[in-house]
Amino acid sequence: MITFINLDKDVERRQRVEREFARLGLPGERFPAVWWADVPEAEQAKLYNAALNSEQYYKPLVNGEKGCYASHIHVWRKFLASESEWLVVLEDDVVLDDSFPAVVQAIAGVQGQWDMVKLMGRLQGEKVRARRPLTPQHDLIAYQRVPSMTAGYVLSREGARKLLQSRIPFGRPIDVDLRFWWENDLTILGVLPPVVLLDETSEVSSIEGVRPPVGWLMRWRKIRMKAALTLGNMRHLAMRAKTLD
Repeated sequence: MITFINLDKDVERRQRVEREFARLGLPGERFPAVWWADVPEAEQAKLYNAALNSEQYYKPLVNGEKGCYASHIHVWRKFLASESEWLVVLEDDVVLDDSFPAVVQAIAGVQGQWDMVKLMGRLQGEKVRARRPLTPQHDLIAYQRVPSMTAGYVLSREGARKLLQSRIPFGRPIDVDLRFWWENDLTILGVLPPVVLLDETSEVSSIEGVRPPVGWLMRWRKIRMKAALTLGNMRHLAMRAKTLD
């Protein structure tokens, strides 16, 4: 099951992704992205919590970030209502490597516990804690630090259940929230080399909103959040096995 998230207004992005699917001979289903301003207030209150945001993150989320997170949540819910064993989630500003279909099929056959496998990573390279062959050209990796990208990933049913049980309401952007994997005991793996890349449209966000000015308090809160991420990651990695199961 492959789904890509796309705003109704972003027709060109939709067409780009659909051309990628056609080029690789893949089935793909569009999921209409959530436009936060159109979400009823009662539903907004269920999904996003301002007090939690103040506790977890260094600044209030803009509507685009809230809508992005809500879109992923709705995709996870739809996935669990289906009979599929795994789900590929893509955002609409991606280019797929020719090896994408083979890598996704290989991930679907991986034995052992995994909740999410990220299909793209840091441009500067990943710090790898452990690895094992996935295909002749790709490795399945355990991260030293989970990257923030959410433009392409494979999700298991157990992973979707964990996320829906523990991340509603949310207080951080989705890409940051996933980096705090120990809060909901997620096992997040990755693929090297990556098979999902960003296209040129990713340089211009279609969801960005007006940002508040950055002051000393916000900078201090950001430093504190980064410290919590670093220390929490180190502490909980020490409790995990050193190699992939």
